[in-house]
Amino acid sequence: MPTELSPTARALRTLEILQSRTAGVTADELAASLGVTERAARRYVGILREAGVPVHSARGPYGGYRLGRGARLPPVVFTEPEALGLVMAVLDGQPAAADPDADDLVGAALGKVIRALPESVGRQAAALREHASAAPDRQASRPDPALTSTLVAASAVRRRVLVTYRSESGNEWVAEVDPWAVVVRYGRWYLLCHSHHADAIRTYRIDRVRAVRETAHGFEMPDGLDPVAVLEENLGKGWEFPTRVVFDAPMADVLPSIRPPMGRLEPSGDGCVLVGSTRNPTMYAQEWLAQLPLAFRVEGGEELRAAVQALATRFTAAVTDET
Repeated sequence: MPTELSPTARALRTLEILQSRTAGVTADELAASLGVTERAARRYVGILREAGVPVHSARGPYGGYRLGRGARLPPVVFTEPEALGLVMAVLDGQPAAADPDADDLVGAALGKVIRALPESVGRQAAALREHASAAPDRQASRPDPALTSTLVAASAVRRRVLVTYRSESGNEWVAEVDPWAVVVRYGRWYLLCHSHHADAIRTYRIDRVRAVRETAHGFEMPDGLDPVAVLEENLGKGWEFPTRVVFDAPMADVLPSIRPPMGRLEPSGDGCVLVGSTRNPTMYAQEWLAQLPLAFRVEGGEELRAAVQALATRFTAAVTDET
């Protein structure tokens, strides 16, 4: 830290460090961050306490200074890289937020953050928002924030919920589920849950959830649950059209090219077989199988075989010389 900082500036820097270190910070760590002695670091903590900021301290190997809950703190202060990084992340995930005049919930929140920034940092953040262009992701979905928050809250307190869900085809039903986790994957928000009616793991697109209601029943989270891994594994299960793709190569050679939603890869003779299901055989053929750098045979189902045949016919026609 520069030596010319005033005691007030160092006290505010102390507050910033405590805000960013929820697990606590020792006196020597605080002193090192401030570039002062431990005695001086304790003095700045005292200044904060005199100003009414609840700074607690604990002894022992896991002790240190930490802020108390419910503290009425000054507005959050961002550095320029932090502010620009925040704007970039918002525009990357929500391109519509780039337009300050658009009727966009996230854009409105971003505008409030930018206006609250100090002049120099806010000017850079506003310029980035104004001049950056973001192309919308056609695969992304924007679920209702209130419904998403309800699902996250139910997951946090381990409370079973009733979910009203509408499928892509328009069918609607109510499912009683244990909401294990909310997972964001490639711009889409999913609920990973256990369905009591099906007695199986289910993945629901949250943008297709129409209503959520908590029940009086609790649930236990599976031990060692990895929500992202379980979601990836189950995205390839339970769809309408079965898939079965055979490879003559060993599993070790094939596995790096297989995305979990494509299905489960199993050994078979001298090669391996990919078993799964899909709601869209054409997409499965064009976006997944066509990208594989390995030879394969489609043994099932019939809908996938037809989609691959149609794709092969189209590609063959594209390179056939007309006479």
